[in-house]
Amino acid sequence: MWGFLAALISGALMSIQGVFNTEVTKQSSLWVSTGWVAALGFCSSAFAAWLFTGRQSFLRYGRLENKYTLLGGVIGAFITITVIQSMGALGPAKAAMLIVISQLIVAYLIELMGLFGVDKEPFEWRKSPGNADRDRRDRDL
Repeated sequence: MWGFLAALISGALMSIQGVFNTEVTKQSSLWVSTGWVAALGFCSSAFAAWLFTGRQSFLRYGRLENKYTLLGGVIGAFITITVIQSMGALGPAKAAMLIVISQLIVAYLIELMGLFGVDKEPFEWRKSPGNADRDRRDRDL
């Protein structure tokens, strides 16, 4: 239940953040907005959370098995830039719809191919879109 609620909150916050970032970009520049979001996000939220939740050592990152996973922050900067640009060009609703569609497709491909250490899930036609309802109806009969 928490995962479902967290996903809904995340989606709502992404839409609100995209609108805010687009407004900041209009009054400054794309890179100023992206830098501000990253710096403020770290300094306020992440650092405060670290202070109050156990304070694990930053040295643990040197022992990570897959160092490429540290690129999440770099990817985050590109997410911010592309959300700002898409919301400015398309408006919040269209941009959010396309962002979610893209997230679903990429997440499915990651699972299907077992990328980045994710457990590989086999493709099954019965679970494909349009067939899931038919399977459910067949089971209920």
